Amino acid sequence: MSGFDDNPFGEPTVDNPFADPSVTQVTKHATNATQGLEDYNPFADQAPQRNAAPVRGAANPPYQPSSQPAIMQPTQEVAPPAYAKTAQQTQPQQLSAAEFQRRQEELERKAAELARREEELRNAPYNVRRNNWPPLPENNCCGLQPCFYQDINVEIPVEFQPIVRNLYYLWMFHAALMVINVIGGLLLILHNADFSTFGVGVIYTLIFTPFSFICWYRPIYKAFRSDSSFNFMVFFFIFFFQMVITIFQALGLPGAGTCGLATALKTFDGTPSGIVIGIFLLLVAAGFCCAAFIDFLLLAKVHRIYRSTGASFAKAQQEFTSEIMRNQHVRDAAGNIVSSAVQSQFNQPRQPSSRY
Repeated sequence: MSGFDDNPFGEPTVDNPFADPSVTQVTKHATNATQGLEDYNPFADQAPQRNAAPVRGAANPPYQPSSQPAIMQPTQEVAPPAYAKTAQQTQPQQLSAAEFQRRQEELERKAAELARREEELRNAPYNVRRNNWPPLPENNCCGLQPCFYQDINVEIPVEFQPIVRNLYYLWMFHAALMVINVIGGLLLILHNADFSTFGVGVIYTLIFTPFSFICWYRPIYKAFRSDSSFNFMVFFFIFFFQMVITIFQALGLPGAGTCGLATALKTFDGTPSGIVIGIFLLLVAAGFCCAAFIDFLLLAKVHRIYRSTGASFAKAQQEFTSEIMRNQHVRDAAGNIVSSAVQSQFNQPRQPSSRY
């Protein structure tokens, strides 16, 4: 079998001592032994030391990276333990729920109270509001209290607020003219001892100022507030006379009690005091003229608004009748008249019938 290892083309090995088969066999064993010593690891049988690096060799070849891609094995998710609420944590929630229930009941009680009050105000014959006009101090020495409630921004519709506000300013202008007229009458007393203008001017101021507010401003205020044809009619009737009286006041006839044109021109007597007082009276007369002109403009404007709303005299009569019949005092008076008439009818003695 050793003949297979011989090279037939090589040199002859007859004289080669190393070609002997026994020598060749020994040489092979020596080579294998040498290879075994090179691969021998004297520390293989001992226990591996802690934190010692592994010895690379035949038993522990160096790391060779694999050509296959790394695959991560899915991990099983562990569900967290159920959250258990302690008694200390559940107590605030129970308290908040009780507090919420208490507040809910309180809100319902307040809502019921507001609904009840609103129903009472709706069913009341008059609007229960605190009077605020004239603006008097609460703790005054005379104990006077406001007589009317007035709030243009609340009670008057938005489209009618400018005209109502202008009428209110017009009434204030008339009142201011009355006061200035009294001052002019006082100057006439100092100039030529004319007491009539001052006395009549004071009477005009005390009468016309409150009555103009009640007789024509309050009706037009209520007319625009509730679209009342009856109040419109009252305003037209009285405000027309107001305009006529203002024209006569602007003329200032002697003895009329106003510082108009005639009185102012009569004051110019050539003296310095007469000129100064005459100029002041002319300003008062110009104020009356302006008031009369504004009266005419606002009267025409209110009439135009009144006609555009579709109101009529028949509607005013119907409102007047309903107002009269709804008034408690009128109904009581009518009932007393009827009852007295019936009672007197029954108390009359009967006449004996005559027989023929």
